[in-house]
Amino acid sequence: MTIESPSAKKTALEFKSTSLTTPALVLLSPDLDSIDQQLAEKVGQAPEFFKNSPLLIDLQKLNAKEINIQVEAIIALVRQHGFMPIGIRGGNEQQNQQALAINLPVHSIHGQNAPLLEKPATKAVVADKSVVEANQSVENKLITQPIRSGQRVYAKGDLIVTATVSAGAEIMAEGNIHVYGSLRGRALAGVLGNPESRIFCSDLQAELVSVAGIYKLKDDLAGYPPQIPVHISLKDQTLDIKNI
Repeated sequence: MTIESPSAKKTALEFKSTSLTTPALVLLSPDLDSIDQQLAEKVGQAPEFFKNSPLLIDLQKLNAKEINIQVEAIIALVRQHGFMPIGIRGGNEQQNQQALAINLPVHSIHGQNAPLLEKPATKAVVADKSVVEANQSVENKLITQPIRSGQRVYAKGDLIVTATVSAGAEIMAEGNIHVYGSLRGRALAGVLGNPESRIFCSDLQAELVSVAGIYKLKDDLAGYPPQIPVHISLKDQTLDIKNI
């Protein structure tokens, strides 16, 4: 029998950093009945889109007002509507412990697991931001082939698509998105939260468009005729869609 030395063993796994887009449910009220009703209305607009969707529960606005909500209750509620919660952020110490007790991760805010109820010093924020910006690599991406259903494309800078984005496909960019064919799938610009991002589209037939997390679904876009170029931007926390 040949005994294989530890150094000769094949590597079975590796860890890599990645960029993922996960919707966050920002709670503004602890009223579970109201949350239940509004979730039902939202899911009813696009049941297939929200089905088994990952969801991050954001508690920081409630905690900033010292309004408490039980983690177990809100997690059970979102699961009833078909969401798959992947953790909480902005929780207080008690809420963080509640989440960990049910094997739910506690996500950080600005690099900390505890909620930031006090604003950090302005100089510290500016300095930290400058370091992040200096280390970010902007990578624009050009796609000349059709993006088919089920495909996902991510760009660290701007994303330019000169072909069709099919229904069921998803394109995402940290910067702007330009689609010079028909957009029938989902387009998410400014996925890291940049409110200055834009979407430019020659033929808007999308299932969803989003800028910095603010989105509109297909039913919301029904009033915009296809085959007319549009410019989509963020204005007063609402998507502004204009003909070009």
